[in-house]
Amino acid sequence: MGGTTSTRRVTFEADENENITVVKGIRLSENVIDRMKESSPSGSKSPRYSGAYGASVSDEELKRRVAEELALEQAKKESEDQKRLKQAKELDRERAAANEQLTRAILRERISSEEERAKAKHLIKVGLLWVKPGVFAA
Repeated sequence: MGGTTSTRRVTFEADENENITVVKGIRLSENVIDRMKESSPSGSKSPRYSGAYGASVSDEELKRRVAEELALEQAKKESEDQKRLKQAKELDRERAAANEQLTRAILRERISSEEERAKAKHLIKVGLLWVKPGVFAA
């Protein structure tokens, strides 16, 4: 997932009343906090803390859930970054292809114009094309 290179330091500690775990060093959305407050398996022997909605969550379970949420958020961010990078590369390829097509079209038009100019010049020389006096025919 790429989360192993993170240098973010997160600490856990209990508040004075021992009923809230304080997570320092990270911001969590309400959605994440609500998911962490869901009831945990009843077999845990760690001290439990009561959440705002009455669901009990052990200190170990809370730490595990925070770590999981961090890993999920990091994976989501990396996935979005990879998607943006892929889109940027595709746009660059399309832009390069369009520029190449435009360059080729311009060159074809220049060649065609030069051929027509040379043909007109040749026809004037051999007298098969009459040019009105005062009109320039390359």
